[in-house]
Amino acid sequence: MDTEAQPTERDRSSSPEPEAAEDRSRFAFLARVTDWLPGGWITLTLFACLAFLLVLNAFVAQPFQIPSGSMEQGLRIGDRVLVNKLAYRFGADPRRGDVVVFDGTGYFGDADYIKRVVGVGGDHVVCCDKEGRIEVNGRSVDETAFLYPGDTPSTVPFDVEVPDGRLFVLGDHRSDSSDSRDHLGSPGGGMIPVRDVIGRADWIVWPHTHWTRLTRPAAYARVPAAGAVHG
Repeated sequence: MDTEAQPTERDRSSSPEPEAAEDRSRFAFLARVTDWLPGGWITLTLFACLAFLLVLNAFVAQPFQIPSGSMEQGLRIGDRVLVNKLAYRFGADPRRGDVVVFDGTGYFGDADYIKRVVGVGGDHVVCCDKEGRIEVNGRSVDETAFLYPGDTPSTVPFDVEVPDGRLFVLGDHRSDSSDSRDHLGSPGGGMIPVRDVIGRADWIVWPHTHWTRLTRPAAYARVPAAGAVHG
């Protein structure tokens, strides 16, 4: 006969559950913290929100104010864009047509800049073809959808090979943009290292009347890969 005592339902219910005890311990700790903080729970909530925003700003997304007219008419002076800092963190690289924010220290100047990627590593970028358009890897690119009205693709001729790990960038308002064309004779040849890209501008978030998503123009979709054989 099995004489081992079996716990009754009352025995089981009277024993404190480990998880419940842990929850009470955490709540007691938070209660002590709020007692110590001026403002109590309100102050603690504000600190938590601030910490969340700091982490978000440092690793996920960051607002960036447009400082000049170099990306008009799509991006106007004073607009705020939300920069996706995770866009190129997991093996993805900037693509032609992306609008990127980068650190220009040592290349453009000691500041952050926003430009459009026209050429990536290995690309052959030329200006201009017989119709005055920029040519990438032998394919002419129609930029009229985003180029500033009245501007030509470039008044400065160039014929460059983009080194691996670098980007050739231009502003959409070509006549009001200091970009890779202006630094062809500088160290790095005006090409921005991919490692200095802070992120991709994905949204215009301010002013609210200008709220829109920034998408990659279809004009670059037909550009062949670097080194591809053209027919």
